[in-house]
Amino acid sequence: MTDKIIITCAVTGSIHTPTMSPHLPVTAAKITSQSIGAAQAGAAILHLHARNPQTGQPSADAADYMAFLPQIKAGCDAVLNLTTGGSAVMSLEQRLQGPLTAEPEMCSLNMGTMNFALYPLAARHDDWKHTWEKPFLENSDDLVFKNTPRDIAEVLVRMGQERGARFEFECYDVGHLYMLRHFADRGLIEPPFFIQFVFGVLGGIGADPENLQHMKRMADKLFGKDYLFSVLAAGRQQIPFAAIAAGMGGHVRVGLEDNLYIARGELARSNADQVVKIRKIAEELGRSIASPTDARKMLGLKGAGGTAF
Repeated sequence: MTDKIIITCAVTGSIHTPTMSPHLPVTAAKITSQSIGAAQAGAAILHLHARNPQTGQPSADAADYMAFLPQIKAGCDAVLNLTTGGSAVMSLEQRLQGPLTAEPEMCSLNMGTMNFALYPLAARHDDWKHTWEKPFLENSDDLVFKNTPRDIAEVLVRMGQERGARFEFECYDVGHLYMLRHFADRGLIEPPFFIQFVFGVLGGIGADPENLQHMKRMADKLFGKDYLFSVLAAGRQQIPFAAIAAGMGGHVRVGLEDNLYIARGELARSNADQVVKIRKIAEELGRSIASPTDARKMLGLKGAGGTAF
């Protein structure tokens, strides 16, 4: 078990909508300030999506990314990890607009096509800030997040082989681990593999501790010592699962993309709130917090100097 623990903070995402929390960052200025705050609190990696600053809708526009990426880079040394998942309602070409422009040292990559059901969230609110929010959530009962083997290969080539990015491989179920093994066998990726076990999304594996144990066993079987694992759980299981992962020797992801709360019934006022909370837990478990320099070394990243911004 490595002593150093990498904390990733997923700052805004594409799942939650502005009505759900006044603290969800939407504008470039707020994404910037919350990202830097999370880094100062101990996050070595910042997982980043863009949003339309007027409506808060998930955005694929490279200009919306470039409105905050240089400012975050100037304000902290964290690894900037850009989504290639964007939003399930976007095409692959749309999802790659920001990463292709920015050429980051790290990208996320969902390892399979899946149902991505958000519609239960629509029943939790009556008064919406924007007209797009409720239909966006409700229509997810007929939504498929498409990431076929062809799509995955395209991302690995265009972002990885051609632009030098390494990946946060997001695995929402056991089958995604086998898909990752497939691409390793094809020679499109090389270790160390940074695998993000994702729990609690309706359509993926549930947030049960037994499932975390099983994902870890299967990853051990498929990748041996060639991988590092991190854990995120959506919603109220976020911190409990992160604590289990820290105790298992893994790494953790928190942030308002995955959970809007800091305690039962209490909204987190910032991404940094969640970073501080899991940092305290990790340190109590005897783990030391990996710096961005540590994370770059552990994951074999090209470094911030290799980006296009």
